[in-house]
Amino acid sequence: MTFAVKDTLTEEEIQSGLGSIIREGLATQMMVTLTGGVFLVAFALKLGASNLVIGLLAAIPPLAQLIQIPSIYLVEKYRVRRTITVYAAALSRIFWLPIAVIPLLFSIQAGLTFLIIALALNAAFAGVGGCSWNSWMRDLIPQDRLGAFFSKRMSLSAGLGILLSLAAGFYIDYWRKLFPDYELYGYSILFFLGFLAGMLGVYFISTIPEHRMAYIQKNPNFLKLILQPFRDANFKNLLMFLGSWNFAVNLAAPFFTVYMLKRLQLDMSFIIGFTVLSQLTNLAFLRIWGRFSDRFSNKSVLGVNGPLFMMCILAWTFTTLPGKYILTIPLLVVIHIFMGISTAGVTLASGNIGLKLAPKGQATAYLATNSLVNSLAAGIAPVLGGKFADFFAGRELSWVLKWTSPGGGLTFQTLNLQQWDFFFVFAFLIGLYSIHRLAMVKEVGEVKEKIVLQELVSEIRKEMRNLSTAGGLRQVIQFPFYIVKTTFKRRR
Repeated sequence: MTFAVKDTLTEEEIQSGLGSIIREGLATQMMVTLTGGVFLVAFALKLGASNLVIGLLAAIPPLAQLIQIPSIYLVEKYRVRRTITVYAAALSRIFWLPIAVIPLLFSIQAGLTFLIIALALNAAFAGVGGCSWNSWMRDLIPQDRLGAFFSKRMSLSAGLGILLSLAAGFYIDYWRKLFPDYELYGYSILFFLGFLAGMLGVYFISTIPEHRMAYIQKNPNFLKLILQPFRDANFKNLLMFLGSWNFAVNLAAPFFTVYMLKRLQLDMSFIIGFTVLSQLTNLAFLRIWGRFSDRFSNKSVLGVNGPLFMMCILAWTFTTLPGKYILTIPLLVVIHIFMGISTAGVTLASGNIGLKLAPKGQATAYLATNSLVNSLAAGIAPVLGGKFADFFAGRELSWVLKWTSPGGGLTFQTLNLQQWDFFFVFAFLIGLYSIHRLAMVKEVGEVKEKIVLQELVSEIRKEMRNLSTAGGLRQVIQFPFYIVKTTFKRRR
């Protein structure tokens, strides 16, 4: 089966396609929520996954994106991006069906092996589809509406994800109480529902119209096609930023759930609650960042949210001193709020800036090369994290302040790093370097971070006036951004 490719698309067809992209995003969000994140990590841990295996599971999706490089040839040769995306997405998502029946067919050890293989194949086919999808979206979505459109898509998806996360979290806790000896089967049901949602997403993909790719008079050399983005000085700077950024984030982020389950000994309902809190703040700020990315630039949005996200990663090291203490839960609440705010801006702007800086007609090679760099960085980092997690488990770095007087003494534990804490610190330092690389990227419309922060505070004040006239409530909302603003002034 092939799908029609048109030389020109009417405004009605474009609007219909944008609607299908929204619906596809909702279906895919259902699949991702039910099959990934906390639930996939918990499922793997129940199968006996080690730190290295958890790191490997986190590395599989980005490393599988390397298949986008040969996929460039596939897209450029056949030039039917909708057909390629539909088939690749269907083949990718069908693997959630055998994953769902792992507890029925395999022993614990064999099930873990099969899970790794199935996820690798799932991610590989997703990479093929992603290559053609990125090029397709670059030509379909009007460039002056990228920020607003994707913020709307992400907002709706995030809202659905919040409801599903809560429902699935309560369901798993309830299932565990009813069938404590069959906990894995509870995850199987989630994965099966995720499979159904994924296939619904494939249907929506098939309804999106496709504009014919720009005609190239002579087929370019494949190697030259791949190397071309590296000869573009500005895009090369972008690759350096995104590569180092993805390495920093994926050195720490895959272990947040493991950290809360093992080190902090939190219940699944607590972890889901933190996830939902982060998603709520993410949802609240997506539209704001979308407007700012269109009004100013994606780089300006990244310049604000990048440092804030890195500060959140560093803050994880203070959730134990050296174990849980009275401020652990309040600090986790603050971290997840600001991670939701910053993730909204980073996710939106980092995706859009690549689409915007990729020359029209050459988007396939540029975006696939971008994916190559990001995939290598995001794939290597969690494997290194998993490999060295056990090594750092036997190491500890502490800083104690001690006061001694004739009447007694006081000891203050000001810093204590153990196991995953080291990765949080390493990720923070690498993240600072990536922000330095971002400064070298040029984008039309970019402004200083100070201006974005001023507009952000103004936007929040406006929203609070709509909600309440209580001055105290407005001050509570304004206060954290005053801290962030001060931090930027010091950094400058």
